[in-house]
Amino acid sequence: MSYKEQVDLNRIPQHIAIIMDGNGRWAKQRGHERSFGHQAGAETVHTITTVAANLGVKYLTLYTFSTENWNRPMDEVAALMSLLFESIEEEMFMKNNVSFRVIGDISKLPENVQERLNTCVKNTARNTGMCLVLALSYSSRWEITEAVRHIAGLVKKGEMNPEDITADTLAGNLTTRFMPDPDLLIRTGGEIRLSNYLLWQCAYSELYFCDTFWPDFREEELLKAICDYQKRERRFGKTSEQIS
Repeated sequence: MSYKEQVDLNRIPQHIAIIMDGNGRWAKQRGHERSFGHQAGAETVHTITTVAANLGVKYLTLYTFSTENWNRPMDEVAALMSLLFESIEEEMFMKNNVSFRVIGDISKLPENVQERLNTCVKNTARNTGMCLVLALSYSSRWEITEAVRHIAGLVKKGEMNPEDITADTLAGNLTTRFMPDPDLLIRTGGEIRLSNYLLWQCAYSELYFCDTFWPDFREEELLKAICDYQKRERRFGKTSEQIS
């Protein structure tokens, strides 16, 4: 039985976050430059976005470029920025009724990329289907530091008392405050770590790791991850008896 036949469409995770790993290794295995793998990975983004939207996923957040990725060779970073500019296809968003958002320190991105991103965010804002979120120039430590800095500023100005700061206060100052925490986090490429991605938000997310490189991650792979998720019991610190 295929995973498409096994998946329960009434229990699709509301928010799926993905660490898209393995582009470079996929390309090297085929005797190509790493940039070739990133191009193939961009095509997978389009495929998975369409599949997830059709399944009824509400939010799909993709780890596209981390703050640490700025330390990669300059030619690879330049190629990634060029690919990012070229691969934002507004037509695909409109066709699938997908809205588009970005989280991260996008002020570090090239101006033409920033303009392209902002235009797409604006033009898709009224779409009512899935929301595709790209994490660009993003890391959790950066995000949490920025949130704490903003809260500290409110305290300094007398607009907030330290004793009034709660977990909800911090969550409300994160760049992800417009969406729920991920139900399912997927990492492709065989590595088993979070790599500074949505650390606060994934406190109770279900984690799924697979060996498949991102360019080879297709509909059946996504459905396999969702089927695995649907077999799990999410207790959020409670006992099985409490949630039954």
